[in-house]
Amino acid sequence: MHNYRYQSGMARKFQRILGINFFVGDMPDLLGLCAEGNFIVVPAAPALADLPTNSAYRESVEKSDFAIPDSALMVLLWRFMTGQHVPRISGLKLLRGLLASDELQKAGNSVWIMPSKVEMKVNLAWLMRNGYRITEDDSYVAPMYATGPVTDPALLSWIEARKPSYIIVNLGGGAQERLGYYLRENLSYRPSIICVGAAVAFITGLQAHIPPWADTWMLGWLLRCINAPIKFVPRYWKALQLIAILAKYREKSVAA
Repeated sequence: MHNYRYQSGMARKFQRILGINFFVGDMPDLLGLCAEGNFIVVPAAPALADLPTNSAYRESVEKSDFAIPDSALMVLLWRFMTGQHVPRISGLKLLRGLLASDELQKAGNSVWIMPSKVEMKVNLAWLMRNGYRITEDDSYVAPMYATGPVTDPALLSWIEARKPSYIIVNLGGGAQERLGYYLRENLSYRPSIICVGAAVAFITGLQAHIPPWADTWMLGWLLRCINAPIKFVPRYWKALQLIAILAKYREKSVAA
């Protein structure tokens, strides 16, 4: 059975998997939650495989408001092991939904945390060409965060000075969740903190192009492996550890 949480007068469905609350509703409801000041994570299978060994990452995803079920492997394994259907929503689909809404088109309504200056310039050029008034003033290039809990007082002050409604985090899995958790716990107000990882890079061409049909058929991992096999084949091979982790813990936290 799915768990139910009531917010804003309507039932929102969540399924607990590995101690994390995963959203199992539809896109309109998800976009509504994105506007409510939630800290939302999008854990991929390779990051989920790190749950037993990375306590800072585990804390950040378990204490997020909720996660979306981006991992095709997790969704398929959960169906096989429990018989329960968890509708997959990728980080790419979430970002496309956000971009299609009016919220991110408002000047100053969002800030974007980027992994490098090169990626920032390419991503911002695409956003500007497509009508989003997001400039370098709305962007922050994150440093390489060390392992363990994240602290970034400069970023915290930068966000406090702007107080955007949305913080879009475009970092790699494992780092972005720790950063999002730090921001949620230390900001003086409650913006929507949405970790979408490489999703914007799929759209702007910096990483493998993943068309909607491939995303729907859960083939994004394959296109990434074809596009950059040296980088992604070992990463997704490692993700197979998730099979044993899910079999052992199911709904429970791996720290239990």
